Amino acid sequence: MAKAKTQFVCSDCGSVFPKWAGQCADCGAWNTLSEFNPDRGMAANRGGKTSWAGEARQVTTMAQVNLVEEPRTPTGTGELDRVLGGGLVDGSVVLIGGDPGIGKSTILLQTMTHLASRQTALYITGEESLQQVALRAKRLDLPMDQLRLMSETSIENILATANREQPKVMVVDSIQTVYSEGLSSAPGGVSQVRECAAALVRFAKQTGTALFLVGHVTKEGALAGPRVLEHMVDSVLYFEGEQDNRFRMIRAVKNRFGAVNELGVFAMTDKGLREVSNPSAIFLSRYEQPIPGSIVMVTREGSRPLLVEVQALVDDSQLGNPRRVAVGLDQNRLAMLLAVLHRHGGVATMGMDVFVNVVGGVKVLETGSDLAVLISVVSSLRNLALDTRLIVFGEVGLSGEIRPVPSGQERLREAAKHGFTRAIVPKGNQPKGPIEGLEVVAVSRLEQALDAL
Repeated sequence: MAKAKTQFVCSDCGSVFPKWAGQCADCGAWNTLSEFNPDRGMAANRGGKTSWAGEARQVTTMAQVNLVEEPRTPTGTGELDRVLGGGLVDGSVVLIGGDPGIGKSTILLQTMTHLASRQTALYITGEESLQQVALRAKRLDLPMDQLRLMSETSIENILATANREQPKVMVVDSIQTVYSEGLSSAPGGVSQVRECAAALVRFAKQTGTALFLVGHVTKEGALAGPRVLEHMVDSVLYFEGEQDNRFRMIRAVKNRFGAVNELGVFAMTDKGLREVSNPSAIFLSRYEQPIPGSIVMVTREGSRPLLVEVQALVDDSQLGNPRRVAVGLDQNRLAMLLAVLHRHGGVATMGMDVFVNVVGGVKVLETGSDLAVLISVVSSLRNLALDTRLIVFGEVGLSGEIRPVPSGQERLREAAKHGFTRAIVPKGNQPKGPIEGLEVVAVSRLEQALDAL
């Protein structure tokens, strides 16, 4: 009998190599190669008679493809539907990741109990007992008579049960606990996660079952397991927020059926997660009087403008190297903006600690926050209290120019809707017509923005 050939797979990119090495030759990651025996994998169980999506292997032109709009099933939660692109698509696979205790199982249990009232739903848990799941549902006052539960970690048993039950929507919590009896590695390993996820995705595509997969995250915040896991699925959602903060956010970083970077906002209550229909209101602080170092900006999360408050604190440093701390923003970009402020704005922060925070735990990923950050820093440094009805946004270039940002008209309308009366924006975002109740000051240079304060 021939000896089984051992290969090595990279946990970051999924590349396969014939021998072990300290560094992956494809992605450059160190110490990510682990042993994998392909002959003991699940390839023998695939049969090779059907393709990934169960369609015939035929070559055709794009014009001959039958275009049918994918029907969407509402999940019962408007914010989750927004992140998914309008609802669940039959046969789609959604991967949800987040820190332990952030609310992944809670939001899925709420969603599944709602869907179970209209169609067959199956909840498979590999981390909890059936009693624990039922107790959570009882604590959240969720209906318990329709949702079908199963506690199992063997992929063979899961697929056999799914083929027998034929659910329209299914949850596997979590993919790191599922294992295949055909693989010798422990659950959560690279080969186990990859092969089990491939089998579940194949089942979802061939049967039209909408599938949710729960994924663990590493201490750096990335999804645990091979990077190829995110390539297999149709949508990747990340839960964001601090456990001591009652607000949670779900962000889509990949979505084959909708826009990416959509954001859904939820509030954690004693009855589970509740959607926040007007997130701009919760991220704004209403002060009795203006205070230095605080400014409101309009960011863009997917298709929705969002008002958030940016706070800055500038103080004399007691250390040899002044600190530059940014919470909710890119720290390297903060250092770059402070250099632009010194060179083109004439405001020096050498020898001073600079702390910048986005209120509410929101992570601002776009460059439209540049102008708000610099204005809040100047406000704190000069002890200048700004008008609480002032709104700003804009990107700041290295030469001190103020660059326009996408969807400026929608941002201004959102600010006017919340009662703001004055806006400092890039000249490229100046509206063509007046906006009722809002005075717009368009600037092209950083110096002009500082003079307009």
